[in-house]
Amino acid sequence: MRQRFISAGIALIAAVIVAAPAFAADGDTTTCNETLAAGSYGRVVVPAGATCIIEEGPLTIRGGLFVEEGAVFVFGSEEAPDVSASISGGVHATNAASVQIHFSTVNGGVDIQGGAGPFGGPFEVTWDTIEDSTINGGVNFEGYNGFWSGFIRNNVNGSVNFNNNTVLDPDGNEVVTNTIHGSLNCSGNEPPPQIGDSEGSLNVVTGAKTGQCVNV
Repeated sequence: MRQRFISAGIALIAAVIVAAPAFAADGDTTTCNETLAAGSYGRVVVPAGATCIIEEGPLTIRGGLFVEEGAVFVFGSEEAPDVSASISGGVHATNAASVQIHFSTVNGGVDIQGGAGPFGGPFEVTWDTIEDSTINGGVNFEGYNGFWSGFIRNNVNGSVNFNNNTVLDPDGNEVVTNTIHGSLNCSGNEPPPQIGDSEGSLNVVTGAKTGQCVNV
């Protein structure tokens, strides 16, 4: 199921992205409504209802990434390990439709709160995923409401809290193959966090595994 999402997403990315970057800058804040060229930016905001899909790197964000209600942010893909980003100031999303980040270094943690439902956006279904990234700071996935979600193959210097996330796909909430230098705390998720069809391995956690994540 997850591979079908990725394949469909890549095809739609190709259709959505245009040749030139489309964004508006206000001081040291860049508003992304379509895409960003490789380069260095201050604060990046994806406004409510907008879609920002980035296929090129390297990308440097110095003042944090903020994804607003109903918005979609996609950086890179599982098939493009050479497309990388460095994000300082953390990743912050409130009721976003989809937040998808691959092969990035995030300084300041990740805070994803709420969602926008399982359907909509350029991919027809919504999903959140952080994959193959290094995160310096805590991670909070709280109350996401979408079709699928994943937290896969990350190295985290901080604790991970994965709570009250409800996704429609029974194979969703894949929390797998992470190395976490802190604790892994999970509760209230439907379905419970799992390895799913990722063919991954159990998380390596230096602190405690609690709640629904005791067995992953």
